[in-house]
Amino acid sequence: MKYAVTSKGDNKSNELMQQIKDQLDSLGVIYNEDQPDIVISVGGDGTLLYAFHRYSSRLDRTAFVGVHTGHLGFYADWIPEEIEKLATAIAKTPYQTVEYPLLEVTVRYSHGGRESKYLALNESTVKSVGSSLVMDVEIRGESFERFRGDGLCVSTPSGSTAYNKALGGAILHPSIPAIQLTEMASINNRVFRTIGSPLILPGHHTCMLKPVTSDDFQMTIDHLSLLHKDVKSIQFRVADERIRFARFRPFPFWRRVRDSFVTD
Repeated sequence: MKYAVTSKGDNKSNELMQQIKDQLDSLGVIYNEDQPDIVISVGGDGTLLYAFHRYSSRLDRTAFVGVHTGHLGFYADWIPEEIEKLATAIAKTPYQTVEYPLLEVTVRYSHGGRESKYLALNESTVKSVGSSLVMDVEIRGESFERFRGDGLCVSTPSGSTAYNKALGGAILHPSIPAIQLTEMASINNRVFRTIGSPLILPGHHTCMLKPVTSDDFQMTIDHLSLLHKDVKSIQFRVADERIRFARFRPFPFWRRVRDSFVTD
């Protein structure tokens, strides 16, 4: 068993990271930052997003587990007081894994050449640079609508509780292989019209955005912000890859939703 640890970077998270290292080292677990079997994220959901992107090339060989040092997270199910218990479980307990769907984003350019591909754990957003976004939306290769507004967000099921929820999107259970398209302040009047509702696309469907009035876009892939120029199209689909989480005990999704948004 080989492990690595990522930290949010604040004092509390760094101290917990060192405690985890000390505990696992004493139990004979090998620290390997380059080729870990398990990655322990200490901080919050943002820290785990960072860990996911850092190890995205090893998704079939690496599982993730989160320790939250602030508010309860959707990806972090252990608390600081359980560090010793977690270390013992990692060292001595065969763990199960649960897999969550990911979003694949492919950006193609007008001048041809190499396309850009990304994986997102939470979501990807698209906004125009300096003006309203105008995009032709295609689903499964067929024209669906011409969108005008502030932007569009495409999320995974596990990311449906993040920005997607703030935009009025549905919360999807992460066992469902799907993606969700939500609008940001669409323009709807007697001239312009969009569907106005979130769209949930199954795993065998693709969503394609094609520029109408501009080809420069500000995009996000989870916490990463990227400027793309001379864009011909942006394609979204459920990725073939999946993220794996190490489970040493039950961590019910709907309980997390309730605890995060409903209970005090």
